[in-house]
Amino acid sequence: MRILWLLLFFFLLLPETYGQCSMCRAVLESGEAKETAKGINNGIVYLMAIPYLLVAFVGYQVYKLLKK
Repeated sequence: MRILWLLLFFFLLLPETYGQCSMCRAVLESGEAKETAKGINNGIVYLMAIPYLLVAFVGYQVYKLLKK
C-alpha cells in the first residue's frame, strides 16, 4: 500500500509532460496559439491517463475479490 501511495505522490509531482506528436506541436507553436497548444496538450494527456486509471481500478477490484 505504501508503494501505491508513493507512486501516486510522485506522479502528481511530475513536471508538465508533453503528449503531442512533433508535427502537432510544431504547427501549434509556430503561430500565436500558445494557449491553444497548451490546451491540446492537456487534452491529450487527460485522454491518455483515463484508460490507465480504469485498468488500475479494475485490477484492484479483482485483487480484492481474489484475496477474499
